Amino acid sequence: MCGIALVLSGDHLVVAPSTAAAAATSGTRFPVEGEGVSVGELEEALRRRGPDSLGRHRLHLCADGTILGDGVGCDRGDGVGGSVGATVLCFIGATLQLRGAEPVSQPLVAQSGNVLVYNGEIYGGIDIGKDQNDTQSFLSSLESCCSCDLHAVDSDEAYPCCESSGKSVPQILSTIKGPWALIYWQADSKTLWFGRDAFGRRSLLVHWPTPDDSRFILSSVSPPSLSGNNSATEVTGLESGADPDISGYTKVSYWEELPCGIYSIHLKRLENSATCMKEGRVVEVRKHDWTDSSLHTLIRWERKSTIPTPSVLGKSSVDEGNQQLSPSFRNSRKVEDSASIGLEKGDLPNCITQSVHRVLIALRESVMLRTNMNRLYEGDLNKLKDEELDPIAILFSGGLDSMILAALLDQCLDSKWTIDLLNVSFDGQLAPDRVSSLAGLKELQRISPLRRWRLVEIDTDLANLKGESEHVMSLIHPSNTYMDLNIGIALWLAAGGDGWVNGQDGHRYKYKSTSRVLLVGSGADEQCAGYGRHRTKYRLGGWVSLDAEMRLDVQRIWKRNMGRDDRCISDHGKEARFPFLDENVIKNLLEIPLWEIANLDEPTGRGDKKILREVAKLLGLQEASFLPKRAIQFGSRIARESNRKNFGSNRAANQASAGSVEVHKRNH
Repeated sequence: MCGIALVLSGDHLVVAPSTAAAAATSGTRFPVEGEGVSVGELEEALRRRGPDSLGRHRLHLCADGTILGDGVGCDRGDGVGGSVGATVLCFIGATLQLRGAEPVSQPLVAQSGNVLVYNGEIYGGIDIGKDQNDTQSFLSSLESCCSCDLHAVDSDEAYPCCESSGKSVPQILSTIKGPWALIYWQADSKTLWFGRDAFGRRSLLVHWPTPDDSRFILSSVSPPSLSGNNSATEVTGLESGADPDISGYTKVSYWEELPCGIYSIHLKRLENSATCMKEGRVVEVRKHDWTDSSLHTLIRWERKSTIPTPSVLGKSSVDEGNQQLSPSFRNSRKVEDSASIGLEKGDLPNCITQSVHRVLIALRESVMLRTNMNRLYEGDLNKLKDEELDPIAILFSGGLDSMILAALLDQCLDSKWTIDLLNVSFDGQLAPDRVSSLAGLKELQRISPLRRWRLVEIDTDLANLKGESEHVMSLIHPSNTYMDLNIGIALWLAAGGDGWVNGQDGHRYKYKSTSRVLLVGSGADEQCAGYGRHRTKYRLGGWVSLDAEMRLDVQRIWKRNMGRDDRCISDHGKEARFPFLDENVIKNLLEIPLWEIANLDEPTGRGDKKILREVAKLLGLQEASFLPKRAIQFGSRIARESNRKNFGSNRAANQASAGSVEVHKRNH
């Protein structure tokens, strides 16, 4: 996990998200010292994400096209270096070293003048050696890209130049498997590239120029000083065709989530390419298409088989327009009976459907990719003592998703390593997630008695978290509801890993997890119909409505969940990894008929996430396979405590729809 940022400023230069946004720059004035976020504040916030190193690199792009770089300081504003008309690009990179044989500091600056700050992991698409670092390998691939102006200013086509000069930047980015956010300066074409992966698994915020601060800024996280700035400015979103999240006029605060995608700003020959207005030169940001067809399929999230046919249903009775059970569901009793006798790892009984096999194999491969100890930074592994062999932990509720991840991690990780299970509670031993985590620990010990499992009980009281709550509020920004804050606090505390462990001798001792890689179950509910609203949609509109709601959830997960969760977890200098959001897992789930993913005619705890429940049974997790869905804010009971504190009671909070109430409006 890394923290990355860019500050772009210039002599009366305004970066606009589209041509239409030029009107929104009316009245733009250029900041004086003390206005807007400072580079120092950005560095302080990013350093928490990347505690191993912090670097800066500055470029001056002069009006005549000359590039000057001092590689050190990052001053504010205009005329830096005394060049009239200069554009200044300040790159900042804070690194959490997790891969490679040698330490690497960002920004990476190539001899060609190209500059990269990168936050992500590469699990495919680019060849990376066993002892190589992702960022270094990625820069080498980007160095081979064609730097023809056509790729930055024209359509995303394959030009003749690419045959001799290599792929374009969008082509390289479209092939990467894994989460990423990046900022990349291509010196030859004088083009700034930036973006996030197709599911937004790594955070990247953007500040569009406003009348109060004309700079264009990208950052992994918002510094506390401006996270509370909720004054709205009208900004025209990026032109994106049918994507409603980034088109049209939107009221935004200082920061907003950068929508998933690949973007570029072409800074070559500004006197010709920029739009001249009375406020200055307006440069447009361009959004590029993904070039990989398989990635397009995942983004569209279109399932081939949604409605079961009569031949699939056989003789089962169905309501008109609302077909119900598939053969695999009618055989579920056989699955339970077979699973109850216990299954050895690797057994694939005939009674388990082929679809479950596929999901299990895909999930195991996903966990293996994300926990391969040969790819972890050797310097960290060498520092661990025998009693501290816990490089990988799980955010653990004891529920279905985290239990599956724990069982799979046990299969993928050498038995010498301890697995930390991080569980947070705001009601001591009485919180539902604490109860299920204790039961889950026993079940894991039963299926894998040789593994050292360590349940870390993180107990806290919301009333004692005033300073922490304010800090988390800055992390979740631009999200700002009580639901976001409650989830953010719970994730932030769990990721910190500071709690208590019950020893084998019955003694309870203080413990802080040193794991730098955390497995998280995000994406399972969206893809496997785990939310209550999925059941409502199915009841009202059948399979078609259910499929549409699940597609909506997956396509907006970047905005509602991933950026917020990434920022809260990584604030501790730890990296969240999401096995359920692996590209191959998503692909396999989409290729399975919807009626084999879920059967919402069955009760909660059986029909929702049906396919994952059968995966759990195959792993020997009998008790976990029947657990109902509980969101972290309810399972940890922070929502209850928040409702009592801020609304007086749960009843009053429900009447006020507390989850969607904005914190700053309530407090002011």
